[in-house]
Amino acid sequence: MGRTGIIYNSIFLLHDTGDHPEHPNRLRAITRALAEAPFANQLEWEKPQPATIKQIEAVHAHDYVRWLEERILSGAGALDRDTPVCHESWDAAVMAAGAAVTAVDGVYEGRYATAFCPVRPPGHHAEPGRAMGFCLLNNIAIAARHAINGRGARRAAIVDFDVHHGNGTQKAFYDDPAVLYISTHQIHHYPGTGWPEERGAGAGEGTNLNLPLEAGAGDREFMALFDATIIPTVRKFAPELILVSAGFDAHRDDPLGGMDLTERGYAGMTAMLVALARELGHGRVVSALEGGYNLEALAKSVVAHVGELARD
Repeated sequence: MGRTGIIYNSIFLLHDTGDHPEHPNRLRAITRALAEAPFANQLEWEKPQPATIKQIEAVHAHDYVRWLEERILSGAGALDRDTPVCHESWDAAVMAAGAAVTAVDGVYEGRYATAFCPVRPPGHHAEPGRAMGFCLLNNIAIAARHAINGRGARRAAIVDFDVHHGNGTQKAFYDDPAVLYISTHQIHHYPGTGWPEERGAGAGEGTNLNLPLEAGAGDREFMALFDATIIPTVRKFAPELILVSAGFDAHRDDPLGGMDLTERGYAGMTAMLVALARELGHGRVVSALEGGYNLEALAKSVVAHVGELARD
């Protein structure tokens, strides 16, 4: 225990999106920066196993999964105007979901205390029956469901600090009291969901928390929100695993966002989540990459994030 797992497979680079903000060089920048980080000797690099169809269909509809595979392998080229694919995209997506599952297994089996999954395609916009917003399969949702179905967790929490609301993750757990979903995101931004009144339904009422922020919010505003609302809410829920949809597109230099976060803010938010996981008695934090499209800002932000995951 004490080391941090980095769950990575070079197959993620084969998801060829052409001239698109979500491209393979994102992962090249991240993996290079982590290999050169001052804490590199504390990282445990692990190759994931692909997610099984059963694990995927615990979140996604059977008909959607079959359609997605057939559409990609038929050479469709794009699923919508935002979501390009190539022949290798299906295998990359299944491996990305598998990386999140592998990370959950790793923290439960004690191979490492925390884990980060530098994966693509990203996942939090993928709804149970729909691909959108660069996303094919919802990696973090599949991981949360695996923690419950495969690892016996009674409760899991997902904290999503991507600049965009994770509509797919919200939809997957909207009526599920076992999964707390919390999202910070830029208001009036893609995909147009994530309003405060969206609080869950049925037995899941109150386990969905949206905290939209005005454009220009930065480290001070995010840290205050974590301190006053997010950490107390997760603490009260008492999850046996904290999952993070780690999008770094709220960085001040990101071309797709309008926020003002810096690496210091990402480090601070991560440190608070790690401290809470330890306070809850398990220390388990699993993080999966979502957005982040300025390569330099992305690499620096990931180093700041993983540095806190790896801190003793």
